[in-house]
Amino acid sequence: LLTVGDTVLACNDMYGGTVRFLNRIVSRSGIKCVRAILSAENIGKFIEEHGIKLVWIESPSNPLLRITDIVAVCSEVKKYPGVYTVVDNTFMSPYFQRPLDLGADMVIHSITKYINGHSDVVMGCVCTNDKQIAEHLEFQQLAVGAVPSAFDCFLVNRGIKTLHIRMQRHYENGLAVAKFLEKHPLVTKVLYPALPSHPEYEIHQKQTKGMSGMVSFYIKGDLEASKTFLKSLQIFALAESLGGYESLAEHPALMTHASVSKESRDELGISDNLLRLSVGLEDIEDLIADLDQALQASQRKV
Repeated sequence: LLTVGDTVLACNDMYGGTVRFLNRIVSRSGIKCVRAILSAENIGKFIEEHGIKLVWIESPSNPLLRITDIVAVCSEVKKYPGVYTVVDNTFMSPYFQRPLDLGADMVIHSITKYINGHSDVVMGCVCTNDKQIAEHLEFQQLAVGAVPSAFDCFLVNRGIKTLHIRMQRHYENGLAVAKFLEKHPLVTKVLYPALPSHPEYEIHQKQTKGMSGMVSFYIKGDLEASKTFLKSLQIFALAESLGGYESLAEHPALMTHASVSKESRDELGISDNLLRLSVGLEDIEDLIADLDQALQASQRKV
């Protein structure tokens, strides 16, 4: 859809792998990227000043779980023919958020995560309800040969059948964990869009039907406190992935966003005491007990 000289406008907080892809891979084809906090108020200015051809949205974003008003942004973009909107919906799955219904031209998913849900497939997809875009993407796929294996498709088809059950449990557990952390004396701030304390709570409520198990928070202390917390966990596993049945924990600055410059991380708030959880399907009392003991351990002096 893009060619040499085109420019992508992307949200400033987004998955580190996407940042790496846009800055180090796509840029080699002469396609530029501009990043900003996306809103209906500034989107037109960026399109006009930078000649934007594609707007890339992550909502909720990774790892700060910021919310973009998808309806408002997409409505403004539609005033500029030839400019596309893409929403990375990996954190939500179609069960909780449907960007095509909110005005987006395309939606992408890392199927590896919630849609498959069993941590045993590596796959992604692009969805659209625009026939012209679909035909163009189909041609690109046939020409390049990016085709998943039959067995991977079988596994994903298996996972989709329980998506609604799993997502509801992820939401229940994620909300319970977020509420627990919000009241914990060793946590300075919790980032979870389904909490009324989240700055974009109202927007999130308007455009979704719930929330997944993605929870980010700032622990009291420094890098050593974060490392000790992660090492002390017994149920949560240390891993970058998300959306599977198992609970995972990671350190964005050292893991998922290590390829992002320190200057950019500091500007965004991806600090050494920021931690991200993918809350799984285990018993909620076990998960909270694990988090509590790890938080207590993080403050002990060795």
